[in-house]
Amino acid sequence: MADTFDLILKGGTVVNQDGEGVRDLGIRDGRFAAIGDLSMASAGEVVDCRGLHLLPGVMDTHVHFREPGLTHKEDLESGSRGAVLGGIVATFEMPNTIPQTIDAATLADKVSRAHHRMHCDFAFYVGATRENTPDLGELERLPGACAIKVFMGSSTGSLLIDDDEGVRAVLKAINRRAAFHSEDENRLNERMNLRVEGDPRSHPVWRDAQAAMICTQRLITLAHETGKRVHVLHVTSKEEAIYLAGHKDVATAEATPAHLTLAAPDCYEKLGTLAQLNPPIRDASHRTGLWNAIAQGVIDNIGSDHSPHTLEEKSHIYPKVHSGMSGVQTLVPLMLDHVNAGRLTLQRLVDLTSAGPARVFGMANKGRIAAGYDADVTVVDMKRRETISNAWIASKSGWTPYDGMAVTGWPVGTIVRGHKVMWEGSLIAAGHGECVRFVETLAG
Repeated sequence: MADTFDLILKGGTVVNQDGEGVRDLGIRDGRFAAIGDLSMASAGEVVDCRGLHLLPGVMDTHVHFREPGLTHKEDLESGSRGAVLGGIVATFEMPNTIPQTIDAATLADKVSRAHHRMHCDFAFYVGATRENTPDLGELERLPGACAIKVFMGSSTGSLLIDDDEGVRAVLKAINRRAAFHSEDENRLNERMNLRVEGDPRSHPVWRDAQAAMICTQRLITLAHETGKRVHVLHVTSKEEAIYLAGHKDVATAEATPAHLTLAAPDCYEKLGTLAQLNPPIRDASHRTGLWNAIAQGVIDNIGSDHSPHTLEEKSHIYPKVHSGMSGVQTLVPLMLDHVNAGRLTLQRLVDLTSAGPARVFGMANKGRIAAGYDADVTVVDMKRRETISNAWIASKSGWTPYDGMAVTGWPVGTIVRGHKVMWEGSLIAAGHGECVRFVETLAG
């Protein structure tokens, strides 16, 4: 008797841990059930994927969806809509909302808001504060928690923990890998006078590469001292990348498409404050250093740091401007364009966007196209040429720094746990988002 599936993806080029090859994918009950020649099988729906590449679902583990409290510029629904339109199957959202995600109640509130409303799967960071440090070991084990997030620089209010004693206490309190914004707050404060009013080109002068390097060295020293694992978010400097290569026993590292694509001073001259990020876009030598770190395997994952603000908020005179830009929807097109330009292979991209995130955060049943895993697939056309535009962006912010950029390689389908959520640029299913599960917190 022939096998029966809920969905068969037919004749696509599957890119996975064992290489690339034309195969059919059979999906049943939200998971991969068979891989290979399924010409004799039947399914409720068969999708012709000839000429397309089937990637393990791309995950963006660094987004700011602004809900609750800042929903005039994004919310969980709009952010996740942009995610799936861009080929993303799961997102991890940051804690600096209003209120901040710093206890069991605020985490549970976000999970409740997201469940079956978000279009992709999800998890949330819990922010570390001096007050909640004793509770972090319990908070990191709650449903929906992906990791503890620590701002060592570039934050406001109680989420800022900028001293070694405070960071040491956080690391001692936890058991899972924690994520860090690594910029040295003392150096940032000392160099504030280097900001030039009206000139965003001074942003990377103020927040220089040394501010990042000093903080990352401090962090790694504390990680070794406490025997804990750390994840350095949005690495921006060539010096950090070289340093981290010597400390992979305790540290994993993230790079963003923005820092791999843009370079100073050109981006500031073209985009002004729209190019303003923390840590900042640096000169081309640092971008080259990041690409070398990808080639050498130092970078473990790509995260967009999707941090939308309205155009009105971005139109103020520097430095009185919010830092951040949208990015979740453009992650896949930008990185596919880099693949087509020869900067990395498609298999390396899969490692950075699916297998890598699963490995860094210890996700259960995600990150591979394999029997028993969640049936998450990002379907891409490697030959399709499109132009990124503001009109395509689903974010409430309504803009992208890549408006007008032509790219080769485009997401044409997003399948989340067997649900065909996006196809050919159209949202075709209601929100089915569920909590991502983690191997270190499966009990209970």
